[in-house]
Amino acid sequence: MTTIFESAIRAAVDRFNKGNLEGYLELYKEDAALHYLPPELPGGIAGARLFYGMYLTAFPDIHVGVDDVIGEGDRVVVRYTITGTHQGELMSIPASGKAVSVPAITILRVNNGKCVERWSEADMMGLMTQIGAVPA
Repeated sequence: MTTIFESAIRAAVDRFNKGNLEGYLELYKEDAALHYLPPELPGGIAGARLFYGMYLTAFPDIHVGVDDVIGEGDRVVVRYTITGTHQGELMSIPASGKAVSVPAITILRVNNGKCVERWSEADMMGLMTQIGAVPA
């Protein structure tokens, strides 16, 4: 089952892929509960802005490819693949110049056309291995 929210997700991802972070963040309610943010970041869009800004800096050619969007009720599941080249510092790890491909999955809870809650899992160990931060 596809959802009305699928087009909003795809449009937001397209904006992100073009480096338009503010356009991407329009997907979220200002105080959305974003359970994937590191604890040292503020919640809501303020934390998301810092989080995604870090990745846009570290991977200026970042691209999110949407593989699946599945919805039921107020939940939408998105399976996606993140690709890019590690060209800037990421969490104190200097640029490696290495290409990465990271599978991920997200569950969003939607209310009145905005994401109000999100859970995400990405292969962070795979990412760290690909950029040489941990041994293979």
